[in-house]
Amino acid sequence: MTDPLRLGIAGLGTVGAGVVKIVRQKANLLAARTGRPVVITAVSARSRDKDRGVNLSQYAWEDDPVALAKRDDVDVFVELMGGADGPAKAATQAAIAAGKDVVTANKAMLAIHGQELAEAAEAAGRVIRFEAAVAGGIPVIKALTESLAGNQVERVMGVMNGTCNYILTRMENAGLPYDEVFEEANQLGYLEADPTLDVGGIDAAHKLALLASVAYGTKVAFDAVEIEGIERITIEDIEQAADMGYRIKLLGVAQMTGRGLEQRMSPCLVPASSPLGQLEGGTNMVVLEGDHVGQIVLRGAGAGEGPTASAVMSDVLDIARNIRVPTFGQPATTLSAAKPAKSAAPAPYYLRMTLHDKPGALAKIATALGEAGVSVDRMRQYGHEESTAPVLIVTHKTTRDALDSAIRSFAATGVLASDPVAIRIETV
Repeated sequence: MTDPLRLGIAGLGTVGAGVVKIVRQKANLLAARTGRPVVITAVSARSRDKDRGVNLSQYAWEDDPVALAKRDDVDVFVELMGGADGPAKAATQAAIAAGKDVVTANKAMLAIHGQELAEAAEAAGRVIRFEAAVAGGIPVIKALTESLAGNQVERVMGVMNGTCNYILTRMENAGLPYDEVFEEANQLGYLEADPTLDVGGIDAAHKLALLASVAYGTKVAFDAVEIEGIERITIEDIEQAADMGYRIKLLGVAQMTGRGLEQRMSPCLVPASSPLGQLEGGTNMVVLEGDHVGQIVLRGAGAGEGPTASAVMSDVLDIARNIRVPTFGQPATTLSAAKPAKSAAPAPYYLRMTLHDKPGALAKIATALGEAGVSVDRMRQYGHEESTAPVLIVTHKTTRDALDSAIRSFAATGVLASDPVAIRIETV
């Protein structure tokens, strides 16, 4: 009989418990699909006494995840603790040094230390797999590293944080302000302990940096991702976008241009009729565009016990089948350091501001735009509010640098009653 593949699981939260359930409940199925048993030999977590809804008594317990990673009866170290540094990184390094393969859901660790860890693993003849780190149950890493390996990737984009998508769609469907929906999401347990990881776009930017590395054969460059969260999006923005046939999404986009690698995570307007525009609630969607395959749309649950544990197990089963792919799709030592694109490709922009209601105010704004080389496509003025007037402008394609130049000029006009909000309109 073929020897079993022995797992050591560090981190027994929602996802870790989900992995234990799959291994226990689907033992026969896993063995049939891989040709060998898949078993758990040892586990580690911060508390032994917590009720996790699954019996752990048959597994060896290690208080220290580094000790778990070094155990002789562990073939694959499954890291589900989270955190860019600390125990997660130390235990992953220990596992590699001890000759173990690693499966992780830790996007932050790989976004910061992925190159270092990948080089160490590949030098030791080991693999690091991380399907669960990006978009939960959606098999986007496998799609890029395997199914689309014969394509030159032209663009990667997607909604990769379910909490932000929940907040934005809830605001629109219920007509509620951001602060109220934010608190609702917090009460439902949707937000990270540090909410800025979600609403500030950081969590999704970690994922985008990993996708860009795989898609373009570059070293992970999280620091080069331009990040803007959804905190400034108002119900007025959402309603006015809908009035023009758009919806607002926290959208990640990565593409290689003549200027370098463009990586940005920011609120964008997308056509309401597009797949991204129709995405509701906490669901994730990743759109991949290749030169031969065209556009591929992957949609599914981006978090949760079942979907994320499913992604973890897909990596475990590949290792059991002896399918060994370099961490980022090609040997880590061959990954190039991409030149960051300093500004995004030209696009139309949505521009919202409130002006003092006095003669010539709108003309001064239009003049400032024109002097910066920004052409106006559409302009709307909504109901007056005593001495102010909300104004909405949609530009023709322009660069963000030109738009920012115009916005800086607005301050000198003396007609602004509020800071302008600019949101890119993305072609999907």
